[in-house]
Amino acid sequence: MENQNLEKNKAIIVRFDKECVEKINDNLLDELVSDKFVNHVAPEGANGRESFRHYIKEVLHAGLSDVRLDTYRQIAENDFVVSQKTLTAIHSGNFLGIPATGKRIEMELIEIIRLENGQYIEHWAESNLSKVLASLK
Repeated sequence: MENQNLEKNKAIIVRFDKECVEKINDNLLDELVSDKFVNHVAPEGANGRESFRHYIKEVLHAGLSDVRLDTYRQIAENDFVVSQKTLTAIHSGNFLGIPATGKRIEMELIEIIRLENGQYIEHWAESNLSKVLASLK
């Protein structure tokens, strides 16, 4: 039974990436992200479901198009899922203060998600974002 729950938790992460991040599925985001969500890598005070929605729509998709997240490794234990993934996209708009360049970006990420009742409740991440941003300047 425990192994089934771990596999289910891994699948929730991939589903979120494909449907909520890539396709901006607001209804699914409401289902999969708790209103008590804490993003440990966001600026202070930028927590909750609406803050996460804002990041996806107004930061990520405002500056990037053809967004794709590919997960190639996951480890699950209890309510935590660690995922190693690659985000690819086209820099087609203002992204974190950098005007569009038309360049394809590739960002490597390691994320830790804690789930509670099948919903995102906490998020931590490390990425090579600074290297990606430097390549756009």
